[in-house]
Amino acid sequence: MTNKELLYIEDALGHETFMKTCSCKASEQLKDVTLSSYVKELEGQHTALFNKFLNLL
Repeated sequence: MTNKELLYIEDALGHETFMKTCSCKASEQLKDVTLSSYVKELEGQHTALFNKFLNLL
């Protein structure tokens, strides 16, 4: 894997970590149960994407 590819994966991992954190905080603050549940699903999707990028290493 080239240095440029490694930098891309590192950047993608950072983005997914940020999105997971934001989703987690948002789902805790939302009062609408349906919307909160949807945001928790998004958190799971970002966790899965993070793991996929991590497995590339």
